[in-house]
Amino acid sequence: MRIVKAGLVIVLMSGCLAAQEKSNPRVFITESRSFTIRAYRGNVIGGDRPQTAEITKTFNKRCSNCTITKDEKKADYVVLLEHEGGKSHIRRDNKFVLYNEDGDVIKSGSTRSLGNAVKDVCAALMKDWQSRTTDNE
Repeated sequence: MRIVKAGLVIVLMSGCLAAQEKSNPRVFITESRSFTIRAYRGNVIGGDRPQTAEITKTFNKRCSNCTITKDEKKADYVVLLEHEGGKSHIRRDNKFVLYNEDGDVIKSGSTRSLGNAVKDVCAALMKDWQSRTTDNE
């Protein structure tokens, strides 16, 4: 009898986990590179400044109801967010595009801060996700 109860608990828990997994959209964040060049005392200096880790960190913090995935094939959405580095805060721009799993653009735009770009993407993503999940019920 205990084995049957334990098996039933495992089946119920796995069903709950599967439902919980599906309740959060899976997001793939594309690689983002920023390039900086500066002239300093007659020399040109600069180089590649990858921003993907910073974008992922900010996305996890500001859009915690999403699951970030490294596997684009498992993603419900793809986010392209270009965070410019090496500029003053006034001149810096953050361009973004949000695609659904069919490759259609859901939203695009630009903001001055990375946090606001993530906030805009997250709001559009969750609005689309809610409409998709209510349509399927």
